[in-house]
Amino acid sequence: MSLYSPSIEKLIESFERLPSIGHKTAARLAFYILNSSEEETNEFITSIVNAKKNLKYCSKCFNISDTDPCTICGNPKRDSSLICVVEDVRDVIAMEKTHEFKGVYHVLHGSISPMNGVGPDDIKIKELLTRLMEGQVKEVILATNPRVEGEATAMYLSKLIKPLGGITVTRIAHGIPVGGDLEYTDEITLTKALEGRREL
Repeated sequence: MSLYSPSIEKLIESFERLPSIGHKTAARLAFYILNSSEEETNEFITSIVNAKKNLKYCSKCFNISDTDPCTICGNPKRDSSLICVVEDVRDVIAMEKTHEFKGVYHVLHGSISPMNGVGPDDIKIKELLTRLMEGQVKEVILATNPRVEGEATAMYLSKLIKPLGGITVTRIAHGIPVGGDLEYTDEITLTKALEGRREL
């Protein structure tokens, strides 16, 4: 039998559906909402409803945006001949935080993972190839995550893009993080660091 009233239990269950939220955190969030003023609660609800209603996928890169095209694709100062391919919208944010990348993006919305039933047709690969057929792209940077699925997706894309001709395909380097110690670094990371070495 639940210690909470049905309404509170339902609210807790709703929070528990969010990723990485356990029962205790869900209960804490539920009581935070219950103890908030009606104005704060309504503002919270409105922000969720507006985000669901107003956000859309950019028809060029498939980033989430209030506008189509998104602000990156619509910016004439960005280099549209340089595409950085990422798995997730959050990866675009991570890249943008560096303030180093001046090209545009293509969000795949996943990676190839036969174990999870995700094949090439389940992510935005066809859409990427359509962009490349337009003939303006000179380089594609494959910035998929350094996991088995991300590596498999990068290899698959590389094999598809190289025959198109005139497009350089590169892979972001993976290696030892700044502040990391060699003795605590795993073999795969060290191998990637060696492969990604460059002349000083």
